Amino acid sequence: MSPDERLEGVKYAEVIGDPIVQSKSPLIHNFWLREAGIEAMYQHQAVSSEGLADFLMRRRKSPLWLGCNVTMPHKQAIISLLDTLDPLAEKVGAVNTVIRQQDGSLKGYNTDVAGFLEPLRSTLSNNHLFRMARILGTGGAARAIVTALQGEGMVLVVAGRRIDRAEALLSELTHANDHHAVPISHFAQPTDFEFDDRDGCLDLVVNTTPLGMRGQMPLAFDFSHAPPGSIIYDIVTDPVETEFLKSAQQAGFETVDGLTMLVGQAAAAYELFFGAAPPRGRDAELRQRLIA
Repeated sequence: MSPDERLEGVKYAEVIGDPIVQSKSPLIHNFWLREAGIEAMYQHQAVSSEGLADFLMRRRKSPLWLGCNVTMPHKQAIISLLDTLDPLAEKVGAVNTVIRQQDGSLKGYNTDVAGFLEPLRSTLSNNHLFRMARILGTGGAARAIVTALQGEGMVLVVAGRRIDRAEALLSELTHANDHHAVPISHFAQPTDFEFDDRDGCLDLVVNTTPLGMRGQMPLAFDFSHAPPGSIIYDIVTDPVETEFLKSAQQAGFETVDGLTMLVGQAAAAYELFFGAAPPRGRDAELRQRLIA
């Protein structure tokens, strides 16, 4: 039985990508839908790059289809197939949520920015003498994170395998000239740099690359590059506790894992799909289900 047949008569949203079977988004959204008592469903749907346009054309015609989340490799390719973009998605240059409007038109949003910032909100609400973020990676996720952090008054250091891509990303997404692009290999070797007094400062180190993901090479990062008191953030979700985060914890740093961002961006997408904020009272139980 196809997903469309299974959902006949029931409003639904979904996540699309290639591959997609590993996605945890259905578990998150269906958990919240059951908690809220909303009669709707959320599924995953494999969609190839070649089949993306046809998929959207078919979904436009269905009043039961609320929209979809978008993951690799479609976050940028889908933009040209949409009718309108939310200003934030336009700025980021990547879409991870599509909403079907009542007239069948499709509008693109980016909830990765909100999801990334959610666990940092309390810290960012404080006043700081200086804020700096070292962002590892120059891909689609880095675009959302650069956009998020430059809006929070951070000086950004973007590191990539190709420094020209890091420079281009900063040039496109930021307006200040005090940001920096460096090769990612810069952070692999120890440094004897002595950081100044970091009292009153906020420092972040963020891994936006797939390095450290199950089946990928580990991320080479020497924590002598992290100022005292830094928050170490890894957006990888499989495994949840990466070697990068384990090493950070052993060195005494505060850490944030990718599951936290995943749930945060899902919450923002859920509200767009279903018209209300998700029930968050059992997030600890949801997290345990996601880890199991």
